[in-house]
Amino acid sequence: MSVQFSPEKLDKVNEIVARYPQGKQKSALLPVLHLAQESFGGWLSPETMDYVAELLHIRPIEVYEVATFYSMYNTKPVGRYMFEVCQTGPCMVNGCDDIIAYIGEKLQIKAGETTADGLFTLKTVECLGACGYAPMMQMGKTYREHLTKEKVDRIIEECRQQAALNN
Repeated sequence: MSVQFSPEKLDKVNEIVARYPQGKQKSALLPVLHLAQESFGGWLSPETMDYVAELLHIRPIEVYEVATFYSMYNTKPVGRYMFEVCQTGPCMVNGCDDIIAYIGEKLQIKAGETTADGLFTLKTVECLGACGYAPMMQMGKTYREHLTKEKVDRIIEECRQQAALNN
Protein backbone atom coordinates (compact mmCIF):
# COMPACT_ATOMS: atom_id res chain seq x y z
CA MET A 1 0.00 0.00 0.00
CA SER A 2 1.57 3.32 -1.04
CA VAL A 3 -0.33 5.45 1.50
CA GLN A 4 1.45 5.28 4.81
CA PHE A 5 1.86 7.59 7.78
CA SER A 6 5.33 8.67 8.78
CA PRO A 7 6.59 7.03 12.00
CA GLU A 8 5.76 10.28 13.88
CA LYS A 9 2.21 10.36 12.51
CA LEU A 10 1.78 6.66 13.25
CA ASP A 11 2.77 7.39 16.86
CA LYS A 12 0.07 10.09 16.88
CA VAL A 13 -2.49 7.57 15.55
CA ASN A 14 -1.54 5.16 18.33
CA GLU A 15 -1.84 7.95 20.89
CA ILE A 16 -5.33 8.80 19.59
CA VAL A 17 -6.46 5.15 19.62
CA ALA A 18 -5.13 4.75 23.19
CA ARG A 19 -7.64 7.38 24.40
CA TYR A 20 -10.46 4.88 23.94
CA PRO A 21 -11.29 1.60 25.72
CA GLN A 22 -9.90 -1.65 24.38
CA GLY A 23 -11.97 -2.85 21.42
CA LYS A 24 -13.43 0.61 20.80
CA GLN A 25 -10.78 1.84 18.35
CA LYS A 26 -13.55 2.92 15.93
CA SER A 27 -14.07 5.84 18.32
CA ALA A 28 -10.75 7.23 17.05
CA LEU A 29 -12.07 7.47 13.50
CA LEU A 30 -12.80 11.21 13.35
CA PRO A 31 -9.44 12.44 14.65
CA VAL A 32 -7.55 9.84 12.61
CA LEU A 33 -9.39 10.95 9.47
CA HIS A 34 -8.40 14.56 10.23
CA LEU A 35 -4.80 13.46 10.58
CA ALA A 36 -4.98 11.47 7.34
CA GLN A 37 -6.53 14.35 5.41
CA GLU A 38 -3.87 16.72 6.70
CA SER A 39 -1.09 14.23 5.90
CA PHE A 40 -2.17 13.13 2.43
CA GLY A 41 -2.85 16.27 0.41
CA GLY A 42 -5.98 17.71 1.98
CA TRP A 43 -8.34 14.95 0.91
CA LEU A 44 -9.20 11.31 1.59
CA SER A 45 -8.68 9.03 -1.39
CA PRO A 46 -10.22 5.55 -1.33
CA GLU A 47 -6.71 4.20 -0.74
CA THR A 48 -6.29 6.52 2.26
CA MET A 49 -9.66 5.52 3.69
CA ASP A 50 -8.79 1.83 3.25
CA TYR A 51 -5.51 2.47 5.09
CA VAL A 52 -7.36 4.13 7.99
CA ALA A 53 -9.78 1.19 8.14
CA GLU A 54 -6.84 -1.21 8.28
CA LEU A 55 -5.17 0.78 11.08
CA LEU A 56 -8.36 0.87 13.15
CA HIS A 57 -9.33 -2.75 12.38
CA ILE A 58 -12.70 -1.76 10.95
CA ARG A 59 -14.35 -2.30 7.59
CA PRO A 60 -13.62 0.24 4.83
CA ILE A 61 -17.35 0.97 4.45
CA GLU A 62 -17.38 2.25 8.04
CA VAL A 63 -14.74 4.81 7.09
CA TYR A 64 -16.47 5.76 3.81
CA GLU A 65 -19.78 6.35 5.64
CA VAL A 66 -18.18 8.83 8.01
CA ALA A 67 -15.95 10.54 5.44
CA THR A 68 -18.86 11.16 3.07
CA PHE A 69 -21.29 12.26 5.79
CA TYR A 70 -19.30 15.11 7.31
CA SER A 71 -18.52 18.19 5.22
CA MET A 72 -15.17 18.64 6.97
CA TYR A 73 -13.76 15.69 5.04
CA ASN A 74 -12.90 15.94 1.37
CA THR A 75 -13.25 12.84 -0.77
CA LYS A 76 -11.73 14.45 -3.85
CA PRO A 77 -8.80 16.81 -4.33
CA VAL A 78 -9.38 20.41 -3.26
CA GLY A 79 -7.75 23.74 -3.95
CA ARG A 80 -5.23 25.47 -1.75
CA TYR A 81 -8.01 27.80 -0.57
CA MET A 82 -11.36 26.27 0.23
CA PHE A 83 -14.34 28.59 0.53
CA GLU A 84 -16.90 26.73 2.65
CA VAL A 85 -19.99 28.90 2.45
CA CYS A 86 -22.76 28.30 4.97
CA GLN A 87 -26.13 27.82 3.29
CA THR A 88 -28.51 27.26 6.19
CA GLY A 89 -31.38 29.45 7.41
CA PRO A 90 -29.80 32.65 8.75
CA CYS A 91 -27.16 32.75 6.02
CA MET A 92 -29.77 32.10 3.35
CA VAL A 93 -32.04 34.87 4.66
CA ASN A 94 -29.02 37.18 4.56
CA GLY A 95 -28.01 36.39 0.97
CA CYS A 96 -25.69 33.40 0.93
CA ASP A 97 -27.19 32.23 -2.37
CA ASP A 98 -26.07 35.49 -3.98
CA ILE A 99 -22.59 35.14 -2.42
CA ILE A 100 -22.27 31.53 -3.61
CA ALA A 101 -23.34 32.55 -7.12
CA TYR A 102 -20.94 35.51 -7.08
CA ILE A 103 -17.97 33.39 -5.97
CA GLY A 104 -18.83 30.83 -8.64
CA GLU A 105 -19.06 33.52 -11.31
CA LYS A 106 -15.85 35.19 -10.16
CA LEU A 107 -13.87 31.94 -10.10
CA GLN A 108 -15.70 30.25 -12.99
CA ILE A 109 -16.63 27.20 -10.92
CA LYS A 110 -19.73 25.71 -9.34
CA ALA A 111 -20.15 24.53 -5.76
CA GLY A 112 -18.11 21.35 -5.34
CA GLU A 113 -15.59 22.32 -8.02
CA THR A 114 -11.98 23.52 -7.99
CA THR A 115 -10.47 26.15 -10.27
CA ALA A 116 -8.28 24.88 -13.12
CA ASP A 117 -5.18 26.34 -11.43
CA GLY A 118 -5.92 24.32 -8.27
CA LEU A 119 -6.07 27.46 -6.16
CA PHE A 120 -9.74 27.63 -5.08
CA THR A 121 -12.50 25.20 -4.19
CA LEU A 122 -16.06 26.36 -3.57
CA LYS A 123 -18.02 24.22 -1.15
CA THR A 124 -21.45 24.72 0.40
CA VAL A 125 -21.86 23.48 3.94
CA GLU A 126 -24.43 23.31 6.66
CA CYS A 127 -24.45 25.57 9.70
CA LEU A 128 -21.04 26.77 10.85
CA GLY A 129 -22.47 28.18 14.07
CA ALA A 130 -21.94 31.88 13.36
CA CYS A 131 -25.51 32.84 12.53
CA GLY A 132 -25.14 36.39 13.83
CA TYR A 133 -22.46 37.05 11.21
CA ALA A 134 -24.38 35.87 8.14
CA PRO A 135 -23.68 35.43 5.35
CA MET A 136 -20.37 33.82 6.20
CA MET A 137 -17.86 31.21 5.17
CA GLN A 138 -15.01 29.27 6.66
CA MET A 139 -11.54 29.31 5.12
CA GLY A 140 -9.35 26.82 6.89
CA LYS A 141 -9.47 27.80 10.54
CA THR A 142 -10.87 31.29 10.04
CA TYR A 143 -14.37 32.62 9.50
CA ARG A 144 -15.10 35.38 7.00
CA GLU A 145 -18.26 37.12 8.08
CA HIS A 146 -20.90 39.59 6.86
CA LEU A 147 -19.89 38.73 3.29
CA THR A 148 -20.51 41.15 0.45
CA LYS A 149 -19.33 41.04 -3.14
CA GLU A 150 -16.64 43.57 -2.25
CA LYS A 151 -15.41 41.45 0.66
CA VAL A 152 -15.34 38.38 -1.57
CA ASP A 153 -13.24 40.30 -4.11
CA ARG A 154 -10.76 41.28 -1.37
CA ILE A 155 -10.58 37.72 -0.03
CA ILE A 156 -9.88 36.30 -3.48
CA GLU A 157 -7.19 38.92 -4.08
CA GLU A 158 -5.60 38.22 -0.66
CA CYS A 159 -5.46 34.52 -1.50
CA ARG A 160 -3.92 35.15 -4.90
CA GLN A 161 -1.29 37.44 -3.38
CA GLN A 162 -0.49 34.92 -0.67
CA ALA A 163 -0.22 32.12 -3.26
CA ALA A 164 2.14 34.25 -5.38
CA LEU A 165 4.38 34.86 -2.35
CA ASN A 166 4.48 31.15 -1.52
CA ASN A 167 5.41 30.02 -5.03
